[in-house]
Amino acid sequence: AATEGVGPTIASAVVDWFTVDWHRAIVDKWREAGVRMADERDASIERTLEGLSIVVTGSLTAFSRDEAKEAIIARGGKAASSVSKKTAYVVAGDAPGSKYDKAVELGVPVLDEDGFRRLLESGPASDDEVEVQADDDADDEVSR
Repeated sequence: AATEGVGPTIASAVVDWFTVDWHRAIVDKWREAGVRMADERDASIERTLEGLSIVVTGSLTAFSRDEAKEAIIARGGKAASSVSKKTAYVVAGDAPGSKYDKAVELGVPVLDEDGFRRLLESGPASDDEVEVQADDDADDEVSR
C-alpha cells in the first residue's frame, strides 16, 4: 500500500534501515516500553475523506480547531494548514481571513459548517448536497 509523501527512494531507505540488527533491536525495545508502532483508528468511523486535503479557517461553532482537525484525520483526510491547488475543500467559519481568499482565487470549494458536517458524515461523493459558499458573499450559499 502506498503512503502519502513516501516515494521509492524513502521507502528503500526505510527497508534498508530495518536490515540493520541494532536498528530492529531499538524498535523492539520501544515496543516493549509501550510505544505504539501504528496509529490506532476507530473502525466505527467511516473513512469518508480518504486522501482528501482539507483546510479549516475562521471560527467554527460546533468544533474547536483541534476537534475539526481530529475529525478530518479520523476519516482518512489530511488537515492541511495552507490552501493549494491540491486542497479538496476549505471549511470557512466566522472571520475566515486569507485562506478563504486563496481558496476563492484557486477555485477550491468553500464549505460552511453545515456543509462540513455533511462532508464528514457522507464524503464528497454522497447524494446529499454539500453547501458551498458563493465567491461574492460569504453569507450566500449555493448548492453543488
